[in-house]
Amino acid sequence: MADNVTSLFRSNAAHSPSMAALARESDGAGLVDFCIPCNPYFPTPAMFEDMAARLRDIITYYPSSADTITAELCSLLRLPPQCVAMGNGSTELITWIDHLLVRESLAVPVPTFGRWTDQPMETGKRVDMFPLQESGGFALDLAQYAEFIRARGTKVAVICNPNNPDGGFLHKHAIVQFMDAMADLDLVVIDESFLEFADAEVEPSVVQEAMLRPNVIVLRSLGKNFGLHGIRFGYLVANPSLAGRIRSMLPKWNLNSFAEHVVFMLKEHGTEYQQSLHQVRRDRMDMSGQLSSLPGLTVYPSQGNFLFVRLPVGAEGTVVRDRMLTEHRLLVRECGNKIGSSSRFLRLVVRPQVDVRRLVSGLEQVLYGTPRRGASVPEQATGTGYSSGTAAIDRLVSETNGAGTQGLAAQAVGAGPGAPGLPAAPAAGIGMPLPAVPSPVPVGAGGGMPMPAAASSGPPQMPQQAPQPVQPPPVPAPPVPQQPVPQQMPQQPVPQQIPQQTVRQPSQHPLAAPGPVPAPVPVPAPMPAVASYPPPQMPTGPTPPGVPARGGLTAAQVRGTDGLSQAPGTSWSGAQSWPEAAGMAPLG
Repeated sequence: MADNVTSLFRSNAAHSPSMAALARESDGAGLVDFCIPCNPYFPTPAMFEDMAARLRDIITYYPSSADTITAELCSLLRLPPQCVAMGNGSTELITWIDHLLVRESLAVPVPTFGRWTDQPMETGKRVDMFPLQESGGFALDLAQYAEFIRARGTKVAVICNPNNPDGGFLHKHAIVQFMDAMADLDLVVIDESFLEFADAEVEPSVVQEAMLRPNVIVLRSLGKNFGLHGIRFGYLVANPSLAGRIRSMLPKWNLNSFAEHVVFMLKEHGTEYQQSLHQVRRDRMDMSGQLSSLPGLTVYPSQGNFLFVRLPVGAEGTVVRDRMLTEHRLLVRECGNKIGSSSRFLRLVVRPQVDVRRLVSGLEQVLYGTPRRGASVPEQATGTGYSSGTAAIDRLVSETNGAGTQGLAAQAVGAGPGAPGLPAAPAAGIGMPLPAVPSPVPVGAGGGMPMPAAASSGPPQMPQQAPQPVQPPPVPAPPVPQQPVPQQMPQQPVPQQIPQQTVRQPSQHPLAAPGPVPAPVPVPAPMPAVASYPPPQMPTGPTPPGVPARGGLTAAQVRGTDGLSQAPGTSWSGAQSWPEAAGMAPLG
């Protein structure tokens, strides 16, 4: 049984096997799931009993149209239906975003949710991956990310907030500034699939701001926060034109009867839902403390319903995963197949304290047991292959943590037969964590974006340059052809502080209640996102999929392929008990 179960992970390179597949290979008794990021406290037992009692009707008859179900959800969340499109899970919406709105290239920080890298690659797009540095706690520095996007001429930018798998969080004011600085891109996507679990800010979502901008989509999940991954439903919010374009491509019955039943029963359970989120946040704090007590285990700060942990030196994630499953009946997510990660990392879903005590006990036995029991922390020899991920992914992590992509890009350009001699991109630098609450960005932090001209207060200011990235130590690389050295740009003044933005209460926003949808407001011309000097000379026309991304690695190179061939509105009585779509109600 053990060999059959663990072999399932080796045959699922892009994701962990489903619970159904695991159940088919074992009896499933006593298995505790720390892999699938689901809310363990919702639905309530009474809601499950209601669904079970209605099961025959739910699976026998057609559901209502997607428009009917969407209208009910919008009534619940107080969003205008014209600005919303519901999908059969977030992945369906990501697929249509890629097909309809991504022209030639997409930028995304890595590691992140795999569909944001894999989906565009499957349709022949160039994916410009911005590596989040382990030495910086995997924090995303928006100023450096913007510079990365400008240097590569990327058309679409993606931010996941909180990010999966590390749970990194960006405050609302910083994301709004980034959206305005990127107003000239084809599209900016803010993936808020796990935002309901965040408590670092009272009103963290940018859905209201997205509806007023011409090129912004906010993606939100329902299965994760409602604890119902199997139903497959999620939604996006955008201005009516963008949302309508996606909605027009979706099948009339793309949502199933279970999704309809849950959406229509939610209005009676807003209080229980809010309580479940509070409990997950408390459990996250407790679980983080317990895991941090394990010697050599690093736990990264998270605002999701999961924790990203680095195993002790010498531990190999696939061995830990397999032993946790076969010896302790605990399913964990090993992250060696995530681009930008390696088998030293696990993502562990937040669960009740009784389950966490079992997890900690299992990790203690697996990580610190005697060698006779097959301890999982042997020193690995050079060239050891992992059972998930690829050598290219491991090389990306081991050779770029804290050092950018210069050396690795040079290798890629020099090693590939016939690869054009492109200058290496500047180092990505090290991102610093953002403050725990909205506050002015410290001078020199490099974490904020320039304010658009219309949004700034006070007298006009000259364009400012983001702090120059710290040059990392050189990465050894094989000899490569000599490349022209880019001229050093003059140093510019350090950006001044950005005034703290006032958090607007849900009731104050004009779109807090259903009503006529305002016409999209023209976005003012943004100030330059980075330095005021002219942008680097870029080749004209789209970059072919097999060519490195302006000195970086193509996604195809990271995956180990040549990149040249494609891969196969009304209110209701319980409204006050339900969280606004624009953010969470004040925490008690």
